[in-house]
Amino acid sequence: MAFFSRLRAQRAATRDLGEGVWRRAHDRFQRSLDRVFQVIEGIADDQVYNQLVKEANEMAELLPTVRQICCAAQRVTPSDDEQIPQATAGVHRSLTKSANDLATTAQVIAMMRMQAEAGGQVDINAVQHRARLVKEDVSAAASLFADNE
Repeated sequence: MAFFSRLRAQRAATRDLGEGVWRRAHDRFQRSLDRVFQVIEGIADDQVYNQLVKEANEMAELLPTVRQICCAAQRVTPSDDEQIPQATAGVHRSLTKSANDLATTAQVIAMMRMQAEAGGQVDINAVQHRARLVKEDVSAAASLFADNE
């Protein structure tokens, strides 16, 4: 059963996001978010884990917004190839930056995890900073898209 529901979800994503730059922008953000949660799962310290899960959950709340922006952008400037539509290039740039910042957040968490395992002091300010950048990037993408409509 899981195979068919996964297949239906893929078809729906293709219908909504196309197979071009908007699909890749969405998928890149989703993969980066998955990586954040994968890295967090290995943290043994409950206090640090809870703080990081709070930040990760806030970033996870952005995924529906990213999907909404990508779906709307696909409707306005359809893409089924590698070419970034000029009219929404700024939106794509902000979404790409948000996914890159999210991936960097996962790297920061991984470094924190190694530091904690070595008995070092852990400070989540760097993670909070990266999370703030991700939120700003998604917000910028939404604003740029609203300006293009």
